[in-house]
Amino acid sequence: MPTSSRRPWVTTLLRGRVVTPTGLIPDGVVAVDGGRIRWVGEALGARAAGLGDLVEEAPVTDGYVLPGLVDLHCHGGGGASFPDARTAAEVQVAVDEHRRHGTTTVVASLVTASPEVLRSRVALLAHVAEAGEIGGIHLEGPFLSTVRCGAQDPGLILAPDPDLTSELLALGRGHLVTMTLAPELPGTQGTDGVAARLVRGGALPSWGHTDAGPEATRAALELSVELLRTGEVGQVSSPEDAEGGGVGPVRSARATATHLFNGMRPWHHREVGPIGELLAAARRGELVLELIGDGVHLDPAVVREVWELVGPRSLVLVTDAMAAAGMPDGSYRLGSQEVVVADGAARLAGAVPGALAGGTAHLLDVVRTTVAGGVDLLDAVTMAATVPAQVLGREDIGALAEGRRADVLVTDAALRPLRVLRAGTDVTAVGSPWGRRA
Repeated sequence: MPTSSRRPWVTTLLRGRVVTPTGLIPDGVVAVDGGRIRWVGEALGARAAGLGDLVEEAPVTDGYVLPGLVDLHCHGGGGASFPDARTAAEVQVAVDEHRRHGTTTVVASLVTASPEVLRSRVALLAHVAEAGEIGGIHLEGPFLSTVRCGAQDPGLILAPDPDLTSELLALGRGHLVTMTLAPELPGTQGTDGVAARLVRGGALPSWGHTDAGPEATRAALELSVELLRTGEVGQVSSPEDAEGGGVGPVRSARATATHLFNGMRPWHHREVGPIGELLAAARRGELVLELIGDGVHLDPAVVREVWELVGPRSLVLVTDAMAAAGMPDGSYRLGSQEVVVADGAARLAGAVPGALAGGTAHLLDVVRTTVAGGVDLLDAVTMAATVPAQVLGREDIGALAEGRRADVLVTDAALRPLRVLRAGTDVTAVGSPWGRRA
């Protein structure tokens, strides 16, 4: 072929059923220029876009071309655990496990631990985030309900401490994204409570692990709206943004709820808990709800029902994955807790049946389960990529659109991964970069 028919900026061209923010292109093309998406559209229009015969040469998948997925709640994978990692290389093992399955942005979640351990882990993860390997840090604890602690160690749960919160924000150097809080605990709310400190530091309260009734829950949600209303929405990108007494940039105009239904008082028509208020706030567009749609934590019918109630723009699919993701059944750790995985379900060792201790799925598995449960594919992708990117305050990821980072996931017709690009680099079979750095 004459070289004149080629555009020199095309480094990778992908063709198949392309999922974009506006719909599904049955025969679509994604053209990558280095680390960016240069063009997205119908294959028939590619020649007019200057792609010439490259479209005809490109391999065609009978599956889908999706944006790289974004997981806001992940504790590990590949045998490695973020709450237990002591080195960047250990963190990277878990990141790579999810990355090669299509999750190109992972938020590393910690669990309840002593203040000393939390300080150490946050500092480590901030280092990894600054290297661009993770999308941020989520603190699941230690300011939680001991009644609804789930797999969190009740002996390490603390009363809400605004000063410790500020210390962790400073150690996070602008990379702390969310912190799970039980709204009923004294010290979480108020003008100088933990939630207010988080927002001033560029992070979001994530209401969960709670035994709250509707009154405390509604008050927390109203506080979130008020706190976030006064901040300028935009990614927190420097230590200076995460400090100071005023409200600086906020990642999102909406707080989140940590894994709806799990770790909270059940939705009962006489013993009223938090779930109805959380659903109502999401329907009003004031809150983003996490759903662990892996078929273990939630029945797929529940995920479908919540999707029909509040719509995809107020939902994010998460894994809550721990070290056993991508690994065989066996014994693992999640912070201070011992975990046994059997038939793919992780439970606290010696605990009564039902005491789940994180997930073992990749986010693409969650998408596949969600779609099989009746949720529209485009909406499932919105919930697993676009909305979580918005929570992070990221406009460069989360969708296949011109100018965004070239995070692309190619799947077969059954939504199983075939190829993964991250910033234009093929990471289908990835290894830790930390072993190659001085």
